[in-house]
Amino acid sequence: MRRRLAPWNVAAVLAALTAAHAADDPLKICLDEDRPPLSMHHKGTPDSGFDVQLAQAVTERMGRPLKIQWFESKLDEDSSPQLEANALLSDGRCSLVGGYALTTDSLVKPGMKTARLPDFAGATREDRRRRVALGVLSPSQPYVYSPMTVVVGPKAQGRKINDIGDLAGLRLAIESGSLGDAVLMTFEKGRLIDSITHLVPGRDDLLGALNRGDYDATLIDLARFDAHRAAHPDTAITASGYYYPIGANRGYVGLASDGALIDAVNKALTALAAEGKIAEFGKQAGLTYLPPREPAILGDVWMKIIQR
Repeated sequence: MRRRLAPWNVAAVLAALTAAHAADDPLKICLDEDRPPLSMHHKGTPDSGFDVQLAQAVTERMGRPLKIQWFESKLDEDSSPQLEANALLSDGRCSLVGGYALTTDSLVKPGMKTARLPDFAGATREDRRRRVALGVLSPSQPYVYSPMTVVVGPKAQGRKINDIGDLAGLRLAIESGSLGDAVLMTFEKGRLIDSITHLVPGRDDLLGALNRGDYDATLIDLARFDAHRAAHPDTAITASGYYYPIGANRGYVGLASDGALIDAVNKALTALAAEGKIAEFGKQAGLTYLPPREPAILGDVWMKIIQR
């Protein structure tokens, strides 16, 4: 005589099978294919970078295989990292986006209902045309602090930079529409404006011009200088050692509807940080690693800059 499983037993078995199946599913993480030293994906070379190593360690802690969805974020005035990340997540291209700047501005509910996908590995012609209905983003805890630093050219070597005001008298270059642009243009009600030359992001070579001596200084993301220094070990430009006091942490971002995943990622990040692994990944990738700072999520960036 066959025994039938009680309904609750059937439910328990199905739940266990579902959980086991989920553990075998790769965790898809979206990473920018050309953001050294954070993440790099170039044909003919192994994937590399701080965020690649961290993603591998996080998924290993969670007991899941990793699948990276590479995408391309263009450096121009019209691009929106927030909308690009949201579109990738909302379209199911990945469950997390790595290296995301954690600010209140970047985590608010989007003002538009749809957005286009950035170019991504495996994208079709139709993918490049269509728009995606956007969701609401939810951040993980931060895993690295990402400040801006003043970088000086050969003619300004030895210049002591302790504050933005110390840039007075130097020939300054900045990319239009960047955070550094807002800082320099609004400093003390425009005191530096006459010394600033604006370059077009994605078209003009800011650091190359600085290296040639065309300009004396700029204000850029610290990781970007790390990347330049790794690619050009003989560069004539140097970091001043000054960090602008308003900086953002970076972490993962997913959809608010996937809270259990964010919780699991946070547990993995906490363990890795306690073991010193995250700082070690930064060193191996050539990143000037700075641990996360309070506040975990930076408030209104533009207002903070204008009020300084």
